[in-house]
Amino acid sequence: MNDLLTDNPLVLLIAVCEVAFWVVLGAGLLARYPLRRRRLGAALLLCVPLVDLVLVSASLADVARGTSPGFAHGLAAVYLGFTVAFGHSLMRWADVRFAHRFAGGPAPVKAPRDGWAAVPHELREFGKAVVAAVIAGVVILAMTFVDGSGIPPAEAWGEDPLWSWMLRIGVVLAFWFIFGPIWALLGPVKKPAPGSGSGPGPAAAQTDSPPPGHHSAR
Repeated sequence: MNDLLTDNPLVLLIAVCEVAFWVVLGAGLLARYPLRRRRLGAALLLCVPLVDLVLVSASLADVARGTSPGFAHGLAAVYLGFTVAFGHSLMRWADVRFAHRFAGGPAPVKAPRDGWAAVPHELREFGKAVVAAVIAGVVILAMTFVDGSGIPPAEAWGEDPLWSWMLRIGVVLAFWFIFGPIWALLGPVKKPAPGSGSGPGPAAAQTDSPPPGHHSAR
């Protein structure tokens, strides 16, 4: 890991941006609820997208300085796509828990995980993943144009350190669709336990549905 960070300072920047995302988000929610400083909380939460701006600016500037875009630049593009597409959901996911804990808000309610009831939710999450993939692809394309190297032929993507990320994204989307909407539709339907509160009601205003594998709604 130390060698990866030394050889690719951009990887270190991605890690810093990840930490900064949660620090700014946590500070905004702490100011909004426990400290009752709603204006300060709102101002801090508005700063969350600046983390993404720093990352994409640094990535493009690095390529513009003459660095050949590689693995770390593709990773930055993927991270940017994910945080933009899922950032709002992650912020909402965290906000409802702070509101419940510190402001008497409704308890989080889990989204349905199987059967027809789960399909709309899973399709929405898959749609966010598609948006993340599109954003990552656009950033990778922008880096290619800034570098002036041109888009490699599709059969060469697997050998290209930057464009190989597009193949990884395609594999992730395929598995996401199979184990998301398709799995929910075809998998066994679990009956809710008595008194689980899974039926409609006033507490169902917010679903407990963070995207898989990540910490982050923007």
